[in-house]
Amino acid sequence: MLLIVASIPGLITGALVYGMAGGKLKSELLHLHNKQIEQRARNIDDQLTNLELMLSHWAFDSKFDYSLENLNFIRDFETARDITKTLIVMQGSNTMNKVVGLYLGGEGQPILFDPEYGIVESKRVQDIYEGLLRTDKVTYWTDISFDPQRPQDKELTLVHHIPGGSLHPFGALLIRLDNEKVGDMLRTMTPYDGGETFFMQDNGPLYASTGGNGPESPFLTALSEGIAERGAKMSSFFLDWEGATYTVSYGKFTRISDSWTYVSASPISSITAPVVLISKIIFAVSLSALLLAALLAWLASRSIYSPVKRLMTVLLAGKALPYGQEDEFSLIERQWHYLSRESSELHAKLSEQLPYVKESFLHQLLHGHLYAYSEEDLLDRMERYKWRVSRHRFIVLYMQLTGIASLEGKFKYGDEGLVTFAAVNMIEELAAHRFEQSKTINFHDLAAGLLLIVPNDGSYADEIEAFAGELTHAVNLILNMRLTIAVSEPTGNISDLPIIFEEAKQAASQRNFENENQLIEMAKLHAGGEGGEETAYPFTLEREFIQALRTGQESSANELLSAFLEALSCKGAKAVDVQQGMLHLLGSVQHAIMVSGIQPTRLFKCVNMYEQLSQIREPELILAWFKERVCVPFLTELGGRSDSQVKRLIEQAMIYLQQNYMKDISLDNCADHIGTNPFFLSKTFKQVTGKNFIDYLTGLRMDRAKELLRESGLKINDVAEQVGYQHSYFNRIFKKLEGMTPSRYRELSQAE
Repeated sequence: MLLIVASIPGLITGALVYGMAGGKLKSELLHLHNKQIEQRARNIDDQLTNLELMLSHWAFDSKFDYSLENLNFIRDFETARDITKTLIVMQGSNTMNKVVGLYLGGEGQPILFDPEYGIVESKRVQDIYEGLLRTDKVTYWTDISFDPQRPQDKELTLVHHIPGGSLHPFGALLIRLDNEKVGDMLRTMTPYDGGETFFMQDNGPLYASTGGNGPESPFLTALSEGIAERGAKMSSFFLDWEGATYTVSYGKFTRISDSWTYVSASPISSITAPVVLISKIIFAVSLSALLLAALLAWLASRSIYSPVKRLMTVLLAGKALPYGQEDEFSLIERQWHYLSRESSELHAKLSEQLPYVKESFLHQLLHGHLYAYSEEDLLDRMERYKWRVSRHRFIVLYMQLTGIASLEGKFKYGDEGLVTFAAVNMIEELAAHRFEQSKTINFHDLAAGLLLIVPNDGSYADEIEAFAGELTHAVNLILNMRLTIAVSEPTGNISDLPIIFEEAKQAASQRNFENENQLIEMAKLHAGGEGGEETAYPFTLEREFIQALRTGQESSANELLSAFLEALSCKGAKAVDVQQGMLHLLGSVQHAIMVSGIQPTRLFKCVNMYEQLSQIREPELILAWFKERVCVPFLTELGGRSDSQVKRLIEQAMIYLQQNYMKDISLDNCADHIGTNPFFLSKTFKQVTGKNFIDYLTGLRMDRAKELLRESGLKINDVAEQVGYQHSYFNRIFKKLEGMTPSRYRELSQAE
């Protein structure tokens, strides 16, 4: 058997190959070429048809109707912007599109969207575009040059008059195709190197090719004559030209009110010539192998089956080969195809799911959910996710967007997810250009994270700073928002990532409260220490704001709330300080609500107000939230409990107490001052404020006393006199209410 396989089939093969190279091979190549060209021609036809359908769809769109005729686009710039966006979308819908434009003629100045708005000032350019309108065809293909200076640079262009279906069009939608992309499209119809592929309009000058030859070249003339001789709409034949044999296939494209002929000519001599030579070599080698095979056949036959047997043992797992069904090689082939298909399917699934798996893994890692894993386990998992982490360091960037409340119509409160998604796309694109390994994490709340994996050698501070500047510029320009970027210090341990991520988040909260772009580097932050001037808490404004709420003065409360937030955020205050100050104010308001006899849980419907407030970063949103979610419910509830006349009376009493708390005043002289009796004052004072008269007066005096103890150097005796107490009584009541003596309170305040 080996003797026959090694020699006689070689002789037969040489004869068959020689014969096939002379005729059969050429016929098969022609048939194969024709089939390939037909399939690829259909693909090209589909692409051109899609362009025609898309352009017709937009030409009949109401956006391009008679409302555009003689429209002042400078005044109505929003319409111009919408048209530009539409043209850009159309331009990006197909890779062959070079420019999608809109030309508007008429009596006035011609206008050209290319795709940006512009005015046609050149008479020669205007004549070119006006020529597109001077035709009876509503939509058609043309081969035209749009640059009067270079008439030889023609572009394949699809034109549709607008409005669609109108007998009196005043403009046209244009799709100008990229000549290089058209050439690439035509090259798909050439299965072999060399040759020529082109198409031409049957009744017109339109022409496009891959070889750069003009329609008057001898080779194309010979092709045209060969096609004319056959006369069929679709066929194939051989053409001998300059010592080479070409397989030629041609057919028809049916375009809008027109017909095109496509031609593909490919050389096959370079394929058949080696086959003839090889057939001769096979003859010689087969004859020589005949003698050698006889000698080696016996030895080879004993060992040739050994690896096949071992492979069959593995594939069958000890089972016997089914008798009379398949030979060993058929079974091996079947098993190989099965395993190859399974491997391909698993690889495709892995490639599809890997980005989501990686993002989920990073979410868990950065939030500390993988604390139970060792460094080796985390290293192994990251390597299985196709990250190169050996001899690399990790850097975490935490990015926070601000300024959504100040945007004028572009985005609004509630679009946080959309804005974050757009920002994450920009981060991924810019990071991919600058860093070899990076992964972006979307937190969906105007915040995102970026993990950089960089080699141990080298410093990336300058590269990160350049990336931050580029990203900030893009966010400012495209999203019209501000960006805060906190950059962690590098670490070589994966298990340290949750720690440096939390540090980066905390660093982002140290941003200045002003709505400005900021880059915070942890290394510089640690080196510089805390620094900065501490912001004083406006206790007086807090007291006046709560008083205005208690007395139902909504306008005064809103003004005081704005003043309170402004006092917190002045002099470069940190965002965390402003947030903590507003949380403290919320606590004071809730205390006042409870003192008024109202349950905050019922008033706020069991909502965690602290959690909601801590998630808001914009000053405008903080004010709006506080007014809507805190002030309005309390004032509404308070309005139902006491009428306006009683509240005005108590307001006068409270103003009298605030102005005279340092004097010896009582319930009687306060009632005399506001014109009522002490009994009614005592009852209504408790009803409106939630406190009795003496407790409220004592609270005013204690608040002023604590303020003097904190912020002045007055002696304890002087402090007592300024708040209307004798020294001994002041010490006793202060210790009763605050749990410590005035001196101890001053020591603790100064220590803080």
